[in-house]
Amino acid sequence: MKFVIVQGDGMADLTEPPARETTPLAAARTPHLDRIAGCGLYGLVRTIPAGYPPGSDVGNLSLFGYDPRLYYTGRSPLEAAAMGVKLGPEDIAFRMNTVALRRERGVEVMDDYSGGHIDTAEARELVLALNERLADESFQFYPGVSYRHLMVWRKGKQEMKTRGPHDIADQPIAPHLPQGPGAEQLRRLMDASRAILAAHPVNARRTASGSKAITQVWFWGQGKAPSMPAFRTLYGLRGACISAVDLVRGVAVYAGFDLIAVPGATGYLDTDYAAKGRYALDALRQYDLLFVHIEAPDEAGHMGNRQEKIRAIEAIDEKIIGPMLERLPACGDFRMLVTSDHATPVSMRTHTPDPVPFALATGAELEASRPPVKFAEAPARATGVVIEEGYSVIRRMQRYPG
Repeated sequence: MKFVIVQGDGMADLTEPPARETTPLAAARTPHLDRIAGCGLYGLVRTIPAGYPPGSDVGNLSLFGYDPRLYYTGRSPLEAAAMGVKLGPEDIAFRMNTVALRRERGVEVMDDYSGGHIDTAEARELVLALNERLADESFQFYPGVSYRHLMVWRKGKQEMKTRGPHDIADQPIAPHLPQGPGAEQLRRLMDASRAILAAHPVNARRTASGSKAITQVWFWGQGKAPSMPAFRTLYGLRGACISAVDLVRGVAVYAGFDLIAVPGATGYLDTDYAAKGRYALDALRQYDLLFVHIEAPDEAGHMGNRQEKIRAIEAIDEKIIGPMLERLPACGDFRMLVTSDHATPVSMRTHTPDPVPFALATGAELEASRPPVKFAEAPARATGVVIEEGYSVIRRMQRYPG
């Protein structure tokens, strides 16, 4: 038996969108998603437990089969695992974005949480420069992918309040700077990063080419290393993960999954969707369960770009799910689940804890050629099916259709 999870990050939108507006999922042409929805179990799944932040960290823990109420310790420790950065029991990991600010009426505003989706090679130069100038026995800086990086505070503090920069687009930054015990040290590092970045040749090249200059770094998503049992121990399945995003890769590392690198996978709108599909199908020869993650819909949601989100969803359907449905029968019996880790409504440009659509079908059900049903928020809600505990979805797959 083979199990496949295709997770379109932030693909879902509001279950009740504003009047006269359809969601990107509802507007997108998705014949393959609709086919799965028409064949099997279809409804909503709550990936974010009440009281937890509606982020990819919590949502993906759920979809990997781990109850966030037991295993969630913060976002950045998961990213550290994917980057191979070891955390001691008292170390605190922080996500570190390279951001672009702008000044409006004398006030600094968050212009771009991603620094114009800076290229990974350029960002690496900047982060290494920061590490050379600012690192000491307490603080170290590690380059990641594009704008997503890591800072580790050895024997540090984590009680302070921080805010993700994607949540404060076009807002003044002052009210959202770190607050609480230890926050003054974070703000000191953020301020110190400004002069280093402003004088760096990467920023000079970016300015000359018309790209956004990186103004400073921004710390958030802190936490200690979690302790999680291996997925194979819990579920008896050998798993692999395809993702270009360190957060999802980090969940997979802690779960004991193998990571499959895909050339051309970027974690952005320009990712090579077809390559992800090809590599996924090849990997199923060796593994029981494959988790395929696509970041692009979430990025479009944060941009507030409805058309780009629609295009990303259609690319997932056409270039990943379609080829999989064509070739999976050759693997024998299989189960496929398609869903999202959370909603990222384009009208809000941030995550919400709304339950998200899911569809689960067996190979036999898909061969039955039942009429398709639109895969989107409202039709999923209309089924009346709601999986309240998102982490139970793996067991549901294993037992389905029983």
